[in-house]
Amino acid sequence: MKKIKIGGVPEHFNLAWYLTLKERAYEKEGIELRWKDYPGGTGAMCKALRSEKIDIAVILTEGIIKDIIAGNPSKIVQTFVQSPLIWGIHVAADSPYSTIDDLKGTKAAISRYGSGSHLMAYINAENNDWDTDNLDFEVIKNLEGAINGLNKGKGDYFMWEHFTTKPLVDQGIFRRVHDCPTPWPCFVIAVRNELLAEDEETVKTILRIINDMTTDFKQIPNIDEMIAARYEQQLEDVQKWLSLTEWSQELIDEKTITKVQDKLLSLDIIPEKWNYNDLTHKFL
Repeated sequence: MKKIKIGGVPEHFNLAWYLTLKERAYEKEGIELRWKDYPGGTGAMCKALRSEKIDIAVILTEGIIKDIIAGNPSKIVQTFVQSPLIWGIHVAADSPYSTIDDLKGTKAAISRYGSGSHLMAYINAENNDWDTDNLDFEVIKNLEGAINGLNKGKGDYFMWEHFTTKPLVDQGIFRRVHDCPTPWPCFVIAVRNELLAEDEETVKTILRIINDMTTDFKQIPNIDEMIAARYEQQLEDVQKWLSLTEWSQELIDEKTITKVQDKLLSLDIIPEKWNYNDLTHKFL
């Protein structure tokens, strides 16, 4: 049995992985696939790939591109979610800030440097014509850290996926002041180079299984009710999220890679652009 470790955020985007694991779909192909949740998000998964704690990550596009350029020995093998990620911009329930303009010059709470919440703070700043050189950050590790910290003054605003944080808005823990969608497909699948070199066929088998699941994901009977129950979401929120979300079974294209790198370079998040083939792996 081939042992493979994979990581991703514990959010509704990754329910397809849970369903394939529940069906023992990988075991039937001689693969022992072990899933690990990473509530800390992209920064935590980049660290896990580098330290070989996981072999595969379902990870934010901009985050893994930045980290591969910074030395992460991995490559993107596929887009996982084609649609943008809608980042909600949140403040504490009793915060004096009520509009996006109010947040100019304040401190962003981020999970860690190099994380999606860190990189998207730059995208949001540029969208609003703020000086990106003057952004200020407070590291709070994960969503739980934001829940505990934001209401105690650890950072002034926090960016996290809109629908994941919606229950916290409904409960009056956060207030959402705005949304900031990514300008590109949000999640990709990245694999350590060592695994690609040693056992490309196993990776291809894993992708075939998950792609079979995501191709028909929206047609699964009562999938909206399943997501609502598992992730403690309102049914109407899940239905809206499903209507906005499209999965992919294809390798991310060169145009998109260029677009992401152009944006990261313009914000001084990466020092240089890499060739498409150095960031991606195409199966023969």
